[in-house]
Amino acid sequence: MSEGRRPRPVRPAPPRPARPAGESGNGASRERRPGPDPVAPPSPAATPDPVGSPGPAAGARSQVLEVRFKGLRSDFFSFGGAPPLTEREYVVVEADRGQDIGWVKRAASAGDLACEGGCDSVGERQVPLPSRRVIRRAAPADVLRLQQLRDQELEVRRRTRELAMKHRLRMKVSEAEWQWDRNKLTVYFTAEKRVDFRALVRDMARSFRTRIDLRQIGVRDEARRLGGLGRCRRELCCRSWLTSIEPVTLQLAKDQGLSLNPSQISGACGRLMNCLRYEHAVYQQAKKRFPPVGRTIRTAKGREDVKSWDLFEETVSLQAGDGETRTIPLAQLNDERRTARRAELDRR
Repeated sequence: MSEGRRPRPVRPAPPRPARPAGESGNGASRERRPGPDPVAPPSPAATPDPVGSPGPAAGARSQVLEVRFKGLRSDFFSFGGAPPLTEREYVVVEADRGQDIGWVKRAASAGDLACEGGCDSVGERQVPLPSRRVIRRAAPADVLRLQQLRDQELEVRRRTRELAMKHRLRMKVSEAEWQWDRNKLTVYFTAEKRVDFRALVRDMARSFRTRIDLRQIGVRDEARRLGGLGRCRRELCCRSWLTSIEPVTLQLAKDQGLSLNPSQISGACGRLMNCLRYEHAVYQQAKKRFPPVGRTIRTAKGREDVKSWDLFEETVSLQAGDGETRTIPLAQLNDERRTARRAELDRR
């Protein structure tokens, strides 16, 4: 140090703040920055009851909905919003790679769909909600857009038929359905054999600029989607109330005593009528009340052969040994048979 320069005074260091209890003292000290106070966990008394919780996870307001789309297509969805949805409401739902619109056919609370020991015999438990959910209620503008898409489907069918004729494909285009967000176009067709429609799909994708889904269906499914009137002059059963279509055979017509001419027992689709199937159980029960056709029974006029019987009129046609034929009510026939049986026992 040279002469004439005065030494720099040494300033005392500021006092170090006290370290909180439990903080490590090794290494350099780190300054704690002010931050939000930690939130204390709720006490057991403040924890909401899972049964009475209004959230969708608790299931108090969760709903299971059957949503109907075009052509009787339906699927199940879950909804946890408020207020709850009711029947005939239009809703926006999750669809394949997008969104779609349908109307609520049935609505049920998820809490009401619980197994009380009867579903699988393992005790009471909640039925799991469907994986897909209802996004929101549909606005009037959404429904208007859906109606506009339905009007455009007529042009879609016409252009698809032209493309099918261009590729010389033996197929009948019966229906087209736009998804509400126009991310997918589904076209239904019928064909006698399998159809190689790969080139057709490429042309349709270039024409409509969306994802194309071509589905081959049977003539029964086609009649179910399109609808119509049957031979009874009423709406087709497969369209109005049948939930599933089951196989129908000629044996069902034989059991009911109907004509075996296919033109007499076929429906609008050209296949055997569905009523032959679901009415068959009625005829099977009736056979237990009526005597079999061809059997010889003892009546008030002696021995007679059963020629036929009418289920709806509750009558039985009998033929005696001399060829005389008569038709009597079933109740009268049962009385005559009991009287004849009692008389035979008295002779013994």
